[in-house]
Amino acid sequence: RWVLSLQCKGSRNFMSALRRAVEVDFKDKDKHKSQGIYLLTTGIPDQETHTLSAYAAETCSGCDLQLHVCLFSVMADVDSSSVVPARYANPAETAGAFKEIVQAANGRFHWFGEAGIFESDDINIIVSEMEKAISYSHKVCMLCFSSGGKKS
Repeated sequence: RWVLSLQCKGSRNFMSALRRAVEVDFKDKDKHKSQGIYLLTTGIPDQETHTLSAYAAETCSGCDLQLHVCLFSVMADVDSSSVVPARYANPAETAGAFKEIVQAANGRFHWFGEAGIFESDDINIIVSEMEKAISYSHKVCMLCFSSGGKKS
């Protein structure tokens, strides 16, 4: 409900937002085994990717903190009366930048659009597990048939 109540506003000053999120004193921090930051965004950060990746890696190393990104690509034309971002990149470049940042922060990346899912680390993991299961199933079948079905 909280996410649905959010409104679009502000800038893409990702560094400032990340600093604010990680430098706050979490109440009862010692009682929690892990902390996660979820970034919901529609565009590339104002700062350079390598700077953000280095900061994310430093911030998330040595603790259970993970940064996860949900990128939503809107394919509609940009209204000329809207605020122009400080930095522009096409959707593929934006996704590449966030993937680099997320990898540095040991998090997960998800890229959605109006047409559906473009890329998702969670779905990639599920597909990988399904492929392993199929491979193991084929190996078991080959073992059963190569022994002629006889028990050893």
